Amino acid sequence: MAFLGGPFDASQVEPKGDYSPVPPGEYKVQIVTSDFVETANRTGHMLKLEMEILEGDQSGRRLYDRLNLDNPNAQAQEIAQRTLSAICHAVGKLSVQDSNELHMLPMTAVVAVKPAGTGRDGRMYGASNEIKTYKALGSSGSAVGNGGMKPAGAAPAAGSGQSASAPWKRTAA
Repeated sequence: MAFLGGPFDASQVEPKGDYSPVPPGEYKVQIVTSDFVETANRTGHMLKLEMEILEGDQSGRRLYDRLNLDNPNAQAQEIAQRTLSAICHAVGKLSVQDSNELHMLPMTAVVAVKPAGTGRDGRMYGASNEIKTYKALGSSGSAVGNGGMKPAGAAPAAGSGQSASAPWKRTAA
C-alpha cells in the first residue's frame, strides 16, 4: 500500500482520454489552439496546431500538427510552408499574420496512421496520426456524408459507376 500524500477525489479530475490514433480517412476539423515555439534543438521555430474533429464517430477527438516554419533544413521549412498554405487555402484566408486567424474555421484534414517504430532519435514510439494534407470543405475528393469522414479503402457509393471490388479482382462479364 502506498500513501498518496492526501485524499484524491476522482470526481474532480477528468479521466484519461483515448489517445489511440483515429482511423485513416478524411475528417472535418478546426484548429482550436496554436503556438509558435522554439524547436527542441533551439535552431528554429515551429507552429504547433491542435485540431478538433467536428463530426462522425471520432467527433471531439484531437489531431496535432507541427510546422517547422523556421528551420535550418530548407526542405523541412518548405514542407511546413506548403502545409500552412494548404491550411490557408482550405479555410479561405490567404494572408495571415497570426495563427489565431486560422482558429475555429472548418476544413478537411486527410489523416493517415504512422505505424509504431523507432524514431530518428532512437526511441521507440507507438502508432500515431499523421496529417497528409488539408482541403476546403466540399472540394474535389473531400469527405461527404458519413459524419464528415471518408474511411480509407471505403467502397464507392452505390450508383457511382465504379465497382466495389479492385480492378484486378474483377471477373469478365
